Amino acid sequence: MRLALFDLDHTLLSGDSDMLWCEFMIAEDRLAPQFAAHYRDIALRYAAGTVTPADYCEFHAGTLAGLTPAELLPLRERFFAGWVRPRIPDDARALLRRRREFGETLVLTTATSRVVSELTAADLGVDHYLCTELEQAGDGRYTGRTAGTLNMRSGKIERLRQWLSDAGHPEQLLRDASFYSDSINDLALLSAVKRAIVVDPDPRLRSTAHRKGWTVLHLNRPPVGPPPEAVPVPVRVLVPEPPRVRERRGR
Repeated sequence: MRLALFDLDHTLLSGDSDMLWCEFMIAEDRLAPQFAAHYRDIALRYAAGTVTPADYCEFHAGTLAGLTPAELLPLRERFFAGWVRPRIPDDARALLRRRREFGETLVLTTATSRVVSELTAADLGVDHYLCTELEQAGDGRYTGRTAGTLNMRSGKIERLRQWLSDAGHPEQLLRDASFYSDSINDLALLSAVKRAIVVDPDPRLRSTAHRKGWTVLHLNRPPVGPPPEAVPVPVRVLVPEPPRVRERRGR
């Protein structure tokens, strides 16, 4: 078995799933309009290294606090159909088909939560899917907190190793794998595999790829039109206070 690992946001998807989810929830009146400034601000601070990965994930998990899977399902379906699927370029689907034709096992590994990205993984038809998991209370409601190891940065390696171990596969499969990503946040995993391919990379990853001689791939990403207008759904309005984050200097 040969593994082909794929990041999701800005790699197979032309956009950021968490930010799109926030915009969708605002459009659906499940988040207050002023929440937009908060999620954009934390994204900028995370990119600058002044917000930890844990705080970043907890912020986005907080948008789901108090909701049940049953309440979220119609929202998730409409989010995927109107906001996500149109942003998956044909080139991304063709890339997945080519790797499958080469006999590789396709694994999607994303920092995005299962609530936000599970339908995307199903639509892409990958063989395995690893994501950031969310905590649920005894009644099934989401608590607004994450659960277990975050599937981001070095956590992606930890989660992949655990997945291989649980499945009875040797860790050598990870070292022999290929990995496709756009982000410097995935540097640890890109450095751990045999074949690193950077896809429409951010500036820091582009520089690193050129220095290390990694393959740089560019996908054709046609512009996407505006999402459909919101349709009322019988779910209570969610207007949370913006989660507080613990800032730190550096990484």
